[in-house]
Amino acid sequence: MDGVFRALADPGRRRLLDSLNARNGQTLNELCAGMGMARQSVSKHLSVLEAANLVTTLRRGREKLHYLNPAPINEISERWIDRFEQGRIDALADLKRALEGPAMNKPSFVYTTYIQTTPERLWEALTNPAFTERYWDVTFQTDWQPGSEMVWVNKGVRIADSGQVVLEAEPYSRLSYTWHTFTPELARAVGTSEETFAAADAEPRSKATFEIEPAGSAVKLTVIHDDLVPGGTVARMISGGWPQVLAKLKTLLETGETFRIERATTGSAQAAAATSAA
Repeated sequence: MDGVFRALADPGRRRLLDSLNARNGQTLNELCAGMGMARQSVSKHLSVLEAANLVTTLRRGREKLHYLNPAPINEISERWIDRFEQGRIDALADLKRALEGPAMNKPSFVYTTYIQTTPERLWEALTNPAFTERYWDVTFQTDWQPGSEMVWVNKGVRIADSGQVVLEAEPYSRLSYTWHTFTPELARAVGTSEETFAAADAEPRSKATFEIEPAGSAVKLTVIHDDLVPGGTVARMISGGWPQVLAKLKTLLETGETFRIERATTGSAQAAAATSAA
């Protein structure tokens, strides 16, 4: 946490985060163009932000794309805001645009967190129904072979669709699958309007990818949610849901305990939090 606050103390680094907040997935050249700083200075600031886990990077072809990572902001929210009962203040709301990239050929959501576990244990937590039900209220029925169909079971609702398939499955390193179908039954189960789910279902099917990398005694987990419509319904849903799901996953693996985030939310915020965890 100290590294995060030190990184945020510099106004130049805050401007870089503001730039990524306005338009996520920028290259170094793009960031330099709007900063009025030497390329070397921007590069040094980015290194500090990456070390603090406030910025994460992905390679797309020959380009290195920079993304604002909301994980440390979420941790600050839980420790310093929720702890003192300021429930209406949500640090992630200020990062909304950062989670919705404007270009269709760039990931629309990137989230990186570090978990004190092993790659094998994390893989089991992502694929074993006994685990997924504890932190996500979701189980999968599949053999985890590329091309195999997946049946999602969420809050007792069974979602079967030929479009729900495993895309990649490299044990202990990479997992990718298409996102679930938005059904009226699931909308009712999670307390979201059927109109919202209908709007989500009308969008192209998105996909989720999990990249697992050893990081000393911990494991670095990066979640990439691709193929989202910029500013669309699904993007709004998952931007609030993924941080909660992954916070629960981290707690379960590190402590063995299961917890539920009880927060006073109403209207669209409540719908997004519930639905994005579907």
